[in-house]
Amino acid sequence: MTNEFICWKCTKPLVGVIFPMSRREECSHCQADQHVCLMCEYYDQRMGCNEEKAESVSQLDKANFCDYFKPAYRRFDAPQQNKTNVAKAKLAELFGDPLPETSEIDDSLSPHELAEKKLRELLGDL
Repeated sequence: MTNEFICWKCTKPLVGVIFPMSRREECSHCQADQHVCLMCEYYDQRMGCNEEKAESVSQLDKANFCDYFKPAYRRFDAPQQNKTNVAKAKLAELFGDPLPETSEIDDSLSPHELAEKKLRELLGDL
């Protein structure tokens, strides 16, 4: 087991975190809130919160005021895009195909801005 906390969103190490963890704590890399259900030791991805006395939270990835919050040391999956690229590379290797090109993801763009950028690239100047 590691004694290093990592961000639940970007999976990079959290540096300079003061304990007990503040509700306003953010990742220095991706600025994601860290006092969230997804980062809590009591949170189970399949079952939800295992703390019976905790109130229900609607946004699991947003900072909350839960008194039972306890940061987890667990490892989080890499972002979905990276898992997709890894799977495509494994398939290509399995069938002897050339490796697919991996697209660079701009983390500074919101999902809406990223979708708009891709649409503009696809349609070009009309």
